[in-house]
Amino acid sequence: MTVTTASPRVGEAERTRPVLVTPAAFRRGFPMLERTVHLASCSLGARSEAVDEALERMQEAMARHGAPWHRFEQEVDAARQRFASLIGAGADQIAVLPNASVGAYQVVSTLSLKTRDEIVTTVEEFPSVAHVWLAQQPRGAKVIFTGDDSGRVRLSDYTTAVGARTALVSVPLSTYKFAERPPVAEVVAAGREAGALTFVDAYQAVGVMPVDVTELGCDYLVAGTMKYLSGLPGVAFLYAREGVESDQDPQLTGWFGRVEPMAFDPLRLDFPAIARRFETGTPAVPALYAANAALALFTDVDLADVRRHVEALVERTARTLTSQGERVRRAESPERQGAHLGLYDNDPPALAGWLAGQGIAVSPRGPVVRLSFHYYNSTDDVEALCQAMREFRALAGPAAPSRSRR
Repeated sequence: MTVTTASPRVGEAERTRPVLVTPAAFRRGFPMLERTVHLASCSLGARSEAVDEALERMQEAMARHGAPWHRFEQEVDAARQRFASLIGAGADQIAVLPNASVGAYQVVSTLSLKTRDEIVTTVEEFPSVAHVWLAQQPRGAKVIFTGDDSGRVRLSDYTTAVGARTALVSVPLSTYKFAERPPVAEVVAAGREAGALTFVDAYQAVGVMPVDVTELGCDYLVAGTMKYLSGLPGVAFLYAREGVESDQDPQLTGWFGRVEPMAFDPLRLDFPAIARRFETGTPAVPALYAANAALALFTDVDLADVRRHVEALVERTARTLTSQGERVRRAESPERQGAHLGLYDNDPPALAGWLAGQGIAVSPRGPVVRLSFHYYNSTDDVEALCQAMREFRALAGPAAPSRSRR
């Protein structure tokens, strides 16, 4: 993070620039890492001391004030502003929602799907988002899944599928299974050129790489805090670009989605001309306290440095595991690699269970065990994992990489 000033005197820039947080300093905020090798941030981020303290503050506010709704409202506004800052957006462009699935539904519910009835996505889309698209079929939607069983997300697949009847183009910023980073900006540009709206799922990206909605050019982006932002389940954010025209108002709503929520008028259904129009009912307050604490951890973190740190750990892990005879899934190039590796095994859940018994948290999905890395991970974590894999294969026998542990 660089602080810019007008015509600084010699040395002034150095004095005003904040000291950026190093990986080691960041790691110290997560005491659990003293006893656990946490390689499961793609599923649930490590628990920080800051989140624990935030939950204690919430409990204290409830004990002291009884019904501190004004404080809860402040948490909503603060989380909205912090997430907006993280992705280069304005606070009015952010809606606070319970999860990414609701965000996806809110977007597609504003489309009539009459003159434009196609939704173009990928087979690598996270199932919960893909299911929202499929659920629009009774409304006349035609869902087109691009891609094949290779796990690659290619621009050519999208440009071939997008046309005059495309209403929405959906693409993940990093895929949930193999951590493939598609050419999102190019996919978005192709969608917008065809007159379609564009939706980006950034859940597997925000927190471990720079994300700028202006650079992406997308109409909508969804993410949450429970993974690489190290919050809790229960809160997500929907970015809506200014000037996006929709066919109709969101079909799911609640009192937080009103022009004046505190008017408490059951007879008036109005929608503000900002992203808050997508909000529904009372948000999960504990998750919001946790979200603010987690987002605050990234205030002085250089996400470009996080990206470089993670890239180095991914490369080191892939190189070592491959030399041990393991089969790992990687992207075609380093710039297309997300924050986790896929380690192939015949029984990923069993392998994940065994590693958990060794104090190593990972996340199995499909044919792989996902090994995810964050700014708080270290080369010691990599060595611990690789040593554990050597022990596991020795127990299982020479055919271990393709052998079931059941």
